[in-house]
Amino acid sequence: MILDGKAVAETVKADVTARVAALKERGISVGLATVLVGADPASHVYVRSKRRTAEATGINSYHHELPADTPQVEIEALIEQLNADPAVDGILVQLPLPKGLDSDRITELMDPSKDADGLHPFNLGLLVLGRDGLTPCTPTGVMRILEHYGIDVSGKNVVIVGRSFLVGRPQALLMTQRGADATATIAHSRTRDLAAVCRAADIIVAAVGVPKLIGADHVSPGAVVIDVGINRTDDGLVGDVDFEAVKDLASAITPVPGGVGPMTVAMLMHNTVSAAEKRAGV
Repeated sequence: MILDGKAVAETVKADVTARVAALKERGISVGLATVLVGADPASHVYVRSKRRTAEATGINSYHHELPADTPQVEIEALIEQLNADPAVDGILVQLPLPKGLDSDRITELMDPSKDADGLHPFNLGLLVLGRDGLTPCTPTGVMRILEHYGIDVSGKNVVIVGRSFLVGRPQALLMTQRGADATATIAHSRTRDLAAVCRAADIIVAAVGVPKLIGADHVSPGAVVIDVGINRTDDGLVGDVDFEAVKDLASAITPVPGGVGPMTVAMLMHNTVSAAEKRAGV
């Protein structure tokens, strides 16, 4: 079974659109501010996609584009301005930032209640504690795909390849929360015999940024394979999973592109409207 992230993202965006409309009926607008620093082509593509999606769901888009040589203090001042702006419910600073800028400091300055990416230390702390908060978009999108296709993770062995705070670590926390109840293993570059570790998994989440790292020898027949990787190669976009080698072994698999990627943008909109609802007391 091909797990179509585009289709699932459309259901999320439809839900967001309805929630935004309900707030507008009460005289409340929803706003997302995007901050783009530098001229990285991929970052520009990603931000354009996020702005288009915001506008399509009825969310007001406020874009701030800055040159790569913008001083740290100016970006910090912008974040403080957005924190204080009542029209802004969600703030997204597109990563990575140009060299010389302290992205951790900028993230930490953000009002956690407006953290559309769910990456502020406060929100990650809430996730560790199992309390409600804004959660990271990509791993939350993975959970929504599994839920949409009726793939129960309870009691399953899940191997997550990658330990970043963007995907790997929060993915493990989401998988092991009460109600999800999976058993999660985080594998990484120093994991011994990665193929053997992965073969023990009912579900593999590949999020390490290495093209086609996960092959047929990593996947047991019937396993579910979620490919978070998006790698630009001479052959075009490919994931962390060798799709052609694995697709006949897996019971379900996400493609690249069209798998997890669309969910990241959709969950950004979900976080933004959730922040607006909380601020409005809904």
